[in-house]
Amino acid sequence: MTPEAVSLPQAAMVFAAGLGTRMRPLTETTPKPLVQVGGRPLLDHVLDQLSGAGVAKAIVNVHHLGDQIIAHLAARRSPDLVISDERAKLLDQGGGIKKALPLLGSSPFYICNTDAFWREEGAENIRALARFYDAERMDAALLLAETQSSLGVDWDGDFEIDASGRLHQPPGRRRFVYTGVGILAPRLFENIAEEVFKLSPFFFDAAKRERLFGLPARGLWMHVGSVAAIAEAERALSANAP
Repeated sequence: MTPEAVSLPQAAMVFAAGLGTRMRPLTETTPKPLVQVGGRPLLDHVLDQLSGAGVAKAIVNVHHLGDQIIAHLAARRSPDLVISDERAKLLDQGGGIKKALPLLGSSPFYICNTDAFWREEGAENIRALARFYDAERMDAALLLAETQSSLGVDWDGDFEIDASGRLHQPPGRRRFVYTGVGILAPRLFENIAEEVFKLSPFFFDAAKRERLFGLPARGLWMHVGSVAAIAEAERALSANAP
């Protein structure tokens, strides 16, 4: 087994439980993860990247129109899929991870938003993030994209990176945005009493303790989080088609 295979997280938490409010009215009848871009649902684009990188298992949480997502995933064979059912109660991303911890295991795991869509040959970004991640120094490693060149970004960015790869949040416009893909250690979610809680405070806390790191992604990243962003992504894909 190669060193890369040893270090590659073998499980991923894929967030597919959101309400998709910025994509209404489209998401009133279609869950956001099943919205198509480039002829495939957003969820399949993410799962294809994970499978291509060699990730063995994906835990997919569902809530809004969850029956549709479960039915759609029944036809997939790779990666191995496990549903974390939140149809009765939406737990937010942090709570979703906590619920899924028994399924994710005791090793570091990937996290992936379903609107994390990028154009790249192969799955090098997923593998590169695993090579970059160092559990001794990092509570989290996030895949980043350039704020200015990314599509669908209507905010002032999320982070700056120092020479060591640590992430900071200075005031004003920031050079990098979080793509929605990262690697986390399960220990971050141990001994938490709350059932419903956000994920972002964990990032902010890790940054204050200088344990939040980031790696710029290769390729064009698109934040497909709104109806307008769908059209923008389709235009970009058409312009870059072979």
